[in-house]
Amino acid sequence: MHLNTMKPGRGAKTAAKRLGRGGGSGLGKTSGKGHKGQTARAGGYHKVGFEGGQMPIQRRLPKRGFRSALKILTAQVRLGELAKVEDAVIDLAALKKANIVPPQAERVKIYLSGALEKPVTLRGILLTKGAREAVTKAGGKVED
Repeated sequence: MHLNTMKPGRGAKTAAKRLGRGGGSGLGKTSGKGHKGQTARAGGYHKVGFEGGQMPIQRRLPKRGFRSALKILTAQVRLGELAKVEDAVIDLAALKKANIVPPQAERVKIYLSGALEKPVTLRGILLTKGAREAVTKAGGKVED
């Protein structure tokens, strides 16, 4: 194989439409643009979603939903998963080290799911009301 013998595969290159070259070509006279109207003219242009003056569908339908930017940065941790952490003081760095939260997480919230047997100290971590009670019941403490 030589560079001077290489060529594109069959069907990879298609010839451009030759407009306005007589009736026999199928694209003569109006060149496939139909008769009159804005799209038949040079420079004819409609905004995306334009419906001829009728209220467009994207404005007729109600706005719905919300995507929180903080959701990506906030990790949720079950209370039972804290047993995997070996440190007595648990903070964001300790949870990342134990592979409980993803590396891109900037905030952590612990919710009540599972049980906590050992006393732990939580530093700089958000907790639900039930999780906070479970930590104090196990003999641990929460530092905000």
